[in-house]
Amino acid sequence: MKTTPFTEAHLALGAKMHEFAGYNMPIEYPGGIIEEHLTVCGGVGVFDVSHMGEFWVKGPHALEFLQEVTSNNVAALVPGKVQYSCLPNEQGGIVDDLVIYNYGGDKYMMVVNAANIEKDWNWCVSHNRAGAVLENSSDRIAQLAVQGPNALPTLQKLTPVDLSGIAYYTFKVGEVAGVPEVIISNTGYTGAGGFELYFYPENAMTIWNAVFDAGAEYGIRPVGLGARDTLRLEMGFCLYGNDIDDTTSPIEAGLGWITKFVEGKDFTARKILERQKAEGVSRKLVGFEMIDRGIPRQGYKLTDAEGNEIGHVTSGTMSPTLKIGIGMGYVKTEYSLPSTEIYLDNRGRKLRMKVVKPPFRK
Repeated sequence: MKTTPFTEAHLALGAKMHEFAGYNMPIEYPGGIIEEHLTVCGGVGVFDVSHMGEFWVKGPHALEFLQEVTSNNVAALVPGKVQYSCLPNEQGGIVDDLVIYNYGGDKYMMVVNAANIEKDWNWCVSHNRAGAVLENSSDRIAQLAVQGPNALPTLQKLTPVDLSGIAYYTFKVGEVAGVPEVIISNTGYTGAGGFELYFYPENAMTIWNAVFDAGAEYGIRPVGLGARDTLRLEMGFCLYGNDIDDTTSPIEAGLGWITKFVEGKDFTARKILERQKAEGVSRKLVGFEMIDRGIPRQGYKLTDAEGNEIGHVTSGTMSPTLKIGIGMGYVKTEYSLPSTEIYLDNRGRKLRMKVVKPPFRK
């Protein structure tokens, strides 16, 4: 397994480690997932997300390349802004979802999911008809996500950059804890606010130690991938491999807002996705809350009142803040409206649930 620059720190803190995307990653620390989840919602927590992938896209053909391989309109992305998007495949499925940073000067950074780094890199290289300069820097960039309402006062102690001026889905580059050229980004995956820090691996422990010292007065604590999953699910954020994959289209997944059919943008599977948007799709990704007591689990069947299968669960958990079972899944379109009552087939037990519009945690 691969390690991150923080692996020894996780082990020293007693983290429960497990393989994820080829990396030895912390799932939870002593105290447990629920405590970590609530810490992020009410205070400040730190995630090691150094396993994520980063590709640089440079040169005079960088924008042309990104317009061809991604679904969103990169031409609308001004320097200092970040954009959520996806890589469609030829069938209209999703190779991966990602975020794109516009550095200005024909320079962009793509941040991709850890499990898809090799797959995405091969896809980008093989679809680089525009002749952009591509560079895979995934092993040369470390990343921490400092999340929660007290992330700003924690990090503001460490940087001269005015963090209150970094709006959602924007970024700045500046000094943090004496380390220069750190990317400070407001693109959190928890819904609790905060920032992501990108830096060279050799500066990892300098930043780690400074962040934990600065956050001590706010009860800062490390947070593992277990709470990262419950936090993103309470916000209704898709997880690649669960809620979206090569067989699901962005239109089915409710990601039409990142699928832009603007003039001059001839991206992969545009005609297929344009037709889906015009004619509709047979299934949709929805959120749901349990009415009966139970926890929806990935792969469980969803049925109508008569027991006919209408879909399946893609993500589910017991919500740490709502104290009820919540989840997401694909259902036939006629069952996708909010407040529609559907049923969870829990090993033969039919449990009532209702469709709701995420986020679950307001």
